[in-house]
Amino acid sequence: MNAPDTAAADRARGYGFGIVGAGVIGEVHAEAVGLVPGASLAAVTDEVPGRAKALARTWGCAAEPDLAALLARDDVDVVCVCVPTGLHAEVGIQAAAAGKHLIIEKPIDVSLDAADRLIAVAREHAVRVTVISQHRFDTGLDELRRLLDSGALGSLLLGEASTKWYRTQDYYDSAAWRGTWAMDGGSLMNQGVHYLDLLLWAMGPAVEVTAVCATQVHQVEVEDTALALVTFASGAVGTVLSSTAAYPGFDQRLEITGTNGTVIVEDGIITRRALVNDPADFRRPAPDEPGTPAAEPATSANPAGIDASSHAAQMADLLTAIENGREPAVTAQSARATLQVIRAVYESACTGRRVAIAAPGDARAR
Repeated sequence: MNAPDTAAADRARGYGFGIVGAGVIGEVHAEAVGLVPGASLAAVTDEVPGRAKALARTWGCAAEPDLAALLARDDVDVVCVCVPTGLHAEVGIQAAAAGKHLIIEKPIDVSLDAADRLIAVAREHAVRVTVISQHRFDTGLDELRRLLDSGALGSLLLGEASTKWYRTQDYYDSAAWRGTWAMDGGSLMNQGVHYLDLLLWAMGPAVEVTAVCATQVHQVEVEDTALALVTFASGAVGTVLSSTAAYPGFDQRLEITGTNGTVIVEDGIITRRALVNDPADFRRPAPDEPGTPAAEPATSANPAGIDASSHAAQMADLLTAIENGREPAVTAQSARATLQVIRAVYESACTGRRVAIAAPGDARAR
């Protein structure tokens, strides 16, 4: 019932959402659904029944005993996949085969093979898929996109993405899947993926990486610090830094430099814009300067400190894509490209060599 040719019927009654996974990020998705006009939360499910029931009570929806029961509901048009990363494709494939559109938490999965299976099944069943990259919908990124598209920055030269966050050992110990290669990935896969995605969104496709990874503070299988040098298809270069060991946690930062200037974005807000053709060199006041708005609770140190409004904007974009028969702003293919860079970073760190990133369609891209 959820294929694009039934979009008019869906629109007439609104879109029903189902959430698979009632943990911290599932709660964010539930809040976000409530912010989207024409959307309602129909049902949730979780492998821990009590957790699903608690979320269902909070948001006034049904708690289903398992995934099959949720997918069998006629009032679920869109499924939010909020399970551990290593299960994203597995759950997404089942939902797509049932004709449900998909919102998958970042990243798309931990492996390219899993991502490719998901993309193929979604295509076969003509469902729309978006993978959460909610920061593309932040105000500062809207403005950066305008500057990039207008050519205001000139030819791009350098991009920098930095995620210096802090997570305690208790965070990793809170669930057996956290900090594992099979289900989670390290600081780059889980936390740094946000601004790595933005770096690629701004700079274009990457063609090569050289990286080092280290586990410096935490007792986990994966890295808690990653650093990579990236070469882009355009000839521009960039750096990616991701850590969960940087006490007390700092704003995520994206810096884009072209021949005509530089723009710096911190946690979704442009904090510096200096352009050759614009005499007004904008610099946002420092947090301690008079008149500066108080900072919101940050995810830099608090995994639950997520503002649901950007998630809601991405959900709304998916519904518009369904109605208009277009691809969402954040596609599964773009999420795959981000995952491909992450896998290349891990390979480079493991082998100590530069790793080439194959173009889409090249057999080496797997």
